[in-house]
Amino acid sequence: MSTKDIIKSSVLAGLNTDISMTRIIMTLGITIAFALLIFVVYRLKSDSNFYSKDFNTAMVLMSVVTAAIVLAMQSNLVISLGMVGALSIVRFRNAVKNPLDLLFLFWSISVGIICGAGLYTVALAASLAVTALLFLLDLLPMAKAPYLLIVNCDKAAEEQELLQAVRAHAKGVRVRTRTVTAEGRDYVIELHTKQEAELVQACETLPGCHTVTLMAHDGELRS
Repeated sequence: MSTKDIIKSSVLAGLNTDISMTRIIMTLGITIAFALLIFVVYRLKSDSNFYSKDFNTAMVLMSVVTAAIVLAMQSNLVISLGMVGALSIVRFRNAVKNPLDLLFLFWSISVGIICGAGLYTVALAASLAVTALLFLLDLLPMAKAPYLLIVNCDKAAEEQELLQAVRAHAKGVRVRTRTVTAEGRDYVIELHTKQEAELVQACETLPGCHTVTLMAHDGELRS
């Protein structure tokens, strides 16, 4: 048999490869099990104020659909070529607000691809590793985000006197903004402190200080 005949027979063999119903049910069933794991982990890791059930449900269905696509691509060479062309024009326009959401999206798609290829052990090992790392990394001590002290005072107030009072109860003091208006002055000071009440009380007793606000944040900006 010539090389041309061998290539021709290989291509024809790949045009239509039957996949048993048992494998389809097993693949989709295992994929659903891994997708439900992703659903639970995402629910536990998401902030309750920003949790989206629709997004979480979409990830579960995405794994199942991806596994079905991989199965279809394995069954027929023509379908696989058509899938490549069709999926190449798909564009996602929704912005990902949290970088962790991108991880869960990639995880759900990867589970579908791996399970669709029949590599269930790889999917299990990867899912267990990702789940363990997500929870273990939360146990690592992280530097606490600094406080923001916002002080409104009149023009007669001395900045050095204010900073001296702040440094007596805080460390890492840095003046972020100074705003001067006809009515007075506004300061935004970044600092670290464990004496929140004492700091606020020391600032509000200074001559010329009208309002003192101590604001804590997690170091992230959300729109």
